[in-house]
Amino acid sequence: MAVNRIGLVVHGGRTEAVDAAQTVRAWGQDHGIRCTEIDVWQDGGRRSARDEVEAAGDPDLIVTLGGDGTFLRGARLAAEHDALVLGIDLGRVGFLTEVPAAAVCQALDAVREGRLHIDSRMLLTLRASCRLRMPSDVEDWMQYGRGGLLPPPQVRPECEVDDEWGVALNVTALNDVVLEKLSRDRQVSVGVYISGRLLASYSADALLVATPTGSTAYSFAAGGPVVSPRADALVFTPVAPHMTFNRSIVTAPDEPIGLRVLERSGRAVVSIDGQLRGVLDPGDWIGVYAAPQRLRAVRLGPMDFYGRLRERMNLTDAPAAVADGSPAPLWSITTPPPGDLAHLSLPDASHGPAALP
Repeated sequence: MAVNRIGLVVHGGRTEAVDAAQTVRAWGQDHGIRCTEIDVWQDGGRRSARDEVEAAGDPDLIVTLGGDGTFLRGARLAAEHDALVLGIDLGRVGFLTEVPAAAVCQALDAVREGRLHIDSRMLLTLRASCRLRMPSDVEDWMQYGRGGLLPPPQVRPECEVDDEWGVALNVTALNDVVLEKLSRDRQVSVGVYISGRLLASYSADALLVATPTGSTAYSFAAGGPVVSPRADALVFTPVAPHMTFNRSIVTAPDEPIGLRVLERSGRAVVSIDGQLRGVLDPGDWIGVYAAPQRLRAVRLGPMDFYGRLRERMNLTDAPAAVADGSPAPLWSITTPPPGDLAHLSLPDASHGPAALP
């Protein structure tokens, strides 16, 4: 495929990420391709996703160099501009990046030559009862130790005049949308609606709605299920709820999940992919649902999500299961399974070309 402009999203606090970025720039120079680092900071404040990609010259490929947090930032930019995103793995316990830093030039060659597969990942968006805002008294203490906050989401341009429900916010989430308590000593009280029907009213530290991609992030830490990133679903998970029913709910993409802050609740903070984006008062609500656009992530080899799950989560076999006899067979994603298990591997067009050496 034609690659004319590359945007770099670099974890500047990691030497190996800075070095890898220099490698990408050198590759771009050798191939006559412009590489621009996308810097969120401008005059001490944070730019919006649209401002960032415009400042970088509207790249058609965004390369992230860091861990999953860096990839999330690159994904936000790619979704805004419908660009491809390629994650270079420099993190510690990541699920989103897969290309090792040593193979960055091979990966760029593969993209340029069309030897790639594009993973289409579900994104979330939301509507709200009002525009999100961050009151100055809240923003001041929330910035402590964090740096500047992202600006509140704007209304989607095509929805400035909109007769649909709520205010359509111009924002996407690859991992999750979280409504969490603002005060440490007071839980948030929220009515949870699924597809327009009341599920229950919760008193909890937070309520989150995750994508399948985000099911291994905050949702997993809160006790939610692991969902294949190839699935399309919304995963609702309460965090430390004061009620007997504390299970996750998995819904279809066309079943919006509404979160209404109840009358006697304290204020609640809305976080999108871990970034604080606004505060809701009692009576306010947000509705989370599948975004019309999807993330286009570059993958160069077969997806081994479950092998990565076993490795990154340090899954071990139950002693009782392996005490008597041989352990369950384990094989590489690029190795054919044993003959008696071959029927478990269905043909998968998403595997694409072979993995990088």
